Amino acid sequence: MTVVKLGGSVITEKGRPETVDEGRLAAVAEAIAGAETGTEGESGARLEGLVLVHGGGSFGHHHASAHDVSTTQGTHDAAAIRAIHGAMKRLNDAVLDALSERGVPAVPVHPLSAGHRDRGGELSLPVPVVGTMLSEGFVPVLHGDVLAHAGRGATIVSGDELVVALAAGLGAERVGLCSTVPGVLDDAGEVIPSIGSYDEAEDVLGGSASTDVTGGMAAKVRTLLELEAPASIFGPADLDGFLAGDRPGTRIER
Repeated sequence: MTVVKLGGSVITEKGRPETVDEGRLAAVAEAIAGAETGTEGESGARLEGLVLVHGGGSFGHHHASAHDVSTTQGTHDAAAIRAIHGAMKRLNDAVLDALSERGVPAVPVHPLSAGHRDRGGELSLPVPVVGTMLSEGFVPVLHGDVLAHAGRGATIVSGDELVVALAAGLGAERVGLCSTVPGVLDDAGEVIPSIGSYDEAEDVLGGSASTDVTGGMAAKVRTLLELEAPASIFGPADLDGFLAGDRPGTRIER
């Protein structure tokens, strides 16, 4: 079973509020549709089950920033919660439409309605529900969102956090983050083939250039290093290969 995150910067024009990158969204939807038909890659692996997560891009991040809500800063303003979630639902609908048009049996799972954090910040998600969706042949599609946080009203849950929680809860065999870059880049702009600890790449890891309340590449690497399953960070051009079982981009594995 595979968990894949589509970065918000991949499927939206992140510098323009609530703007879908139609070309890139169509391309990733085509790749996922091809994998769903059982495309076989160099490794000989076939996709047996897929969970998708997508980031907020130019939809959720701008609203969260405007209302001063982050993964740690909460709000009790119901209007702010509706604004952030509403933007993410609109993006989720666009992703679902693109997948559905290509025959992918994609169904939505909205974290606001299904998840929460306790007072210690621990994330709870409906993993059994997602597992049942998988067993019935669906492709669950989750997204970064705002969700109830005990003692803080509501805070942001990032797509990267969702990936880790789902991969651990479902026993994923592979995890992929499709980003706008072909992997984690060194000082010369070359892809680092593998990272086994944060210290190995700390000097070259930076933040996001656009409005992003969930952190940049550094946060992604830290999060993926928590996983038992091997993970990869790669660009849109390598999504086909990853879904077919290949190992493009930067491999993250402790």
